[in-house]
Order: sequence, then structure tokens, then C-alpha cells
Amino acid sequence: MIAGLTLADVVRPSERWLARLYDAALILGGSVAIAVGAQMAIGYPVPVTGQTFAVLIVAALLGSRRGVLCVLAYLAEGLLGLPVFAQGKGGLACFMGPTGGYLVGFALAAFVVGALSERTWDRRVPTTVAAMVLGNLVIYACGLAWLLCLSRFFDIPLKGGLLAVGLYPFLIGDTLKIILAAILLPGGWGIIRFFRLDAAAEMR
Repeated sequence: MIAGLTLADVVRPSERWLARLYDAALILGGSVAIAVGAQMAIGYPVPVTGQTFAVLIVAALLGSRRGVLCVLAYLAEGLLGLPVFAQGKGGLACFMGPTGGYLVGFALAAFVVGALSERTWDRRVPTTVAAMVLGNLVIYACGLAWLLCLSRFFDIPLKGGLLAVGLYPFLIGDTLKIILAAILLPGGWGIIRFFRLDAAAEMR
């Protein structure tokens, strides 16, 4: 298997115009996938959404450049007021409110996870877990930093403390998402290896 390829690159057309069309479709489709994931919520009182899972999976599939563009397209859709964020929200208020830091962190996390996938971290379970953990840490860091700024400069109380509001409620859900990613991504590469070996055997 060639290093530097993501799963999306395996079937990328070789012709330039088709490749560009393919990339554009992936970026747009990925932004839609993140929007759909954001509307999936399980649990109460702190629902676990598919938003961060979609961001990190899309980045792993598409790589750093396309992954970041995909997230930027998603954020632009939300900024324009489309109901693509969690609970069907959209608009500038989402960026200025408590979730603003997490939204910005999505783009940075997409670059990190995408770059690691380009270095084949998504092909084995341990490295996939490590990549997803790092991606989540980036999102947490941006989100918590923004919450801290809001609480300090705008005198917004954080009941129970910063970590109780912006970190602890999400740990169980994000752990489950990491486990799922560790099954899906290496599994996808395993399927590709199987069929390539199968094809090579038929040519003998």
C-alpha cells in the first residue's frame, strides 16, 4: 500500500479535471456529512452528537488539505445562517457563544488528523486511536480556551468550573467515537488490501 494516500485517494481519478471535480464533491459532501452528524444526538442532559466524530472521520478520509477545506465549508454554511450546527442552529451567534471555540477547533483538528492519516496513522488501530485522541485534544483546547475567555472578560459564570462545563460531559461520548473510528478506518484499509491481493492473485 502506497504511503501518503488516504482512503479517498485510493479511487481518485487520474485525469486532472476529473480529480478536481472529485475533490470538490468530497469537500461539499463532507461538509454535508458533518452537518448531518451534528443533528444526531443521543443522551440527556448532555447529548452526545455525531459532529466531532464526523469532523475527524472526514479529515481522516480526505487528508489535511481537503479535510480543512471541508470544515471551512461547513463553518461558512453555518455562518451564513444555515441550520448546520448542533440542534439545527446557525449564524454568527454560534461563533460568539460558548461553542465558538469548539467550532474553530474543528478546522485545526481536521488538519492534524488529516496530516496523520497521510502518514498512514489511520491504517492500524493503535495509531488511529492516537490520531483521534490528538484531534479531540485540539478541539478541547480551543473550546476550553474560548470558554475561559468568555468567563473572564464577559463575566459569564461556569457552574462547577471550566472542566465540568467544557470537558467532562463529553469524555464518555468521545471515547465511544474514538473506538468506532478505530474499527472503521483500519477496517476500510483491510478491505482494500483484501481486494487488491485478490486481484493480484487472479492476474497470476
